[in-house]
Amino acid sequence: MKKINDYIYYITILCSLLTLFILPASCSKEPIREEIIDTDTTTRVVTYENGIFVVNEGNYNWGNASVTFLDNSKNVVIQDIFTKSNGRTLGDVAESMTIAGKLGYLVINNSNLIEVVSIKDFKSVNTISGLHSPRFLQAVDSGKAYVTNLQNFISVIDLHTNSVVRTIKTTSWTENLIRYDKFMLVTSIGMFSEPTSKRKAQIFVIDTETDAIVDSIQSGKEPIGLIMDKKQKVWVLCSGGYDNFETPSLIRINPELRIVEKVFAFPDSKEVPSRLCINPTGDTIYYLKGGVYQMPVISAALPTTPLIKSEGRLFYGLNIHPATGRIYVSDAKDYVQNGTAYQYSVTGKLITQYTTGRIPGSFCFTQNITK
Repeated sequence: MKKINDYIYYITILCSLLTLFILPASCSKEPIREEIIDTDTTTRVVTYENGIFVVNEGNYNWGNASVTFLDNSKNVVIQDIFTKSNGRTLGDVAESMTIAGKLGYLVINNSNLIEVVSIKDFKSVNTISGLHSPRFLQAVDSGKAYVTNLQNFISVIDLHTNSVVRTIKTTSWTENLIRYDKFMLVTSIGMFSEPTSKRKAQIFVIDTETDAIVDSIQSGKEPIGLIMDKKQKVWVLCSGGYDNFETPSLIRINPELRIVEKVFAFPDSKEVPSRLCINPTGDTIYYLKGGVYQMPVISAALPTTPLIKSEGRLFYGLNIHPATGRIYVSDAKDYVQNGTAYQYSVTGKLITQYTTGRIPGSFCFTQNITK
C-alpha cells in the first residue's frame, strides 16, 4: 500500500474516511480453481461455527459496516450476516473482531461500541458502550479482556457481564495487544493531536493481575502490528508515522528482558508496511507492502520480493488461517464499491476469491472458538 493510502487509513479510522482516487483493481493472472457463489440463505437455517468472518469497515459516517461469512462446510458466501440475524445494521466503521469463548466481539470504531454476538447464530447478546473510538480487543482470561482506544485509556471488560468495569489511563492512542505470561503488551502510538515528531512511540507492559502499566519499551514511530513467534519473541511493525517522519521498521523484542533485540529497517517509505501476521507454527511472518511479503523469523534481512504481487489491486486486510496456514488477503478497491477477498495457499497460489462488503479490513477464524 502506498504511503498516502497508509496515511488515509489511520486518519480514516480516527477522524474521517474520504473517498480516494485509486486506480481500478485488476484481476489476478493466476487461474481460480474454485468459484464460490454468493447464496441467498434466508430460506434455510444458518450457523456460523465453521468458517471465516470478513469484517468490512464500511465508509466513515455512512453506518454501512458489515460482516461477510465464508461457510467452510457448505462452500458458500453469506453477506451482511449481522443485519440478517438482527434486523438492524452493525454500525459505523467495524475495526476488528475477536472470538472469546463462543462469543464474537465486534469492535465498531466510530460508533464507540462493541457488539457482542453468539457465534452460533450471530444474534446480538449485548452491546458494550463507554468506549472512545475503540480499536482492538484481547482476552486476558475467560473473565476479562482489554480494549484499546484512540485516546486516554484502555478499557477493562468483564466478559461475564460484557461491560466496562474499569479503565487504565494512558494519555495516548493505543492499538494492538498481545499476551505474554501474566502481562499484556500494548502498542502506543502517542497523542493523536500531536505530529509524529512529538509522539512517544512505545510498548506498554501491563500487569494483568493489577491492571497497572508497570513498564514500557521504546519502539519505532507508529507501532501498528504486534505478533509473537514460536520462541516467545515479540515482533512489532512500525510505519514510521503518517507524515513520513522516519523509515518504517520491523523490530524484535525480548519480552522477558523487555529489550529490543533486532531492528530491520525498510529501504524506503514509498510503500508503508502494514497488517503484521504469523503462521500457525510461529516461524514465518507475513505483512503487506503493496503485495504480500513472507519472512522466516530466522531471516537476517527483510525480503525483497513479494510472495503475492498486488497486480494493481489495493491489498488492505491480511491474516493467516490458524489451522491451515492459508493466506487471506482483501482488496478494498476504491473504498466505495464492494471489495474482494482472496484465499492463497502457503506457497502463494490462488485458491479462490469472493465478494465482500465495503472496505474489507480484517479476517476472523472460527478455529479460535473454545469448545
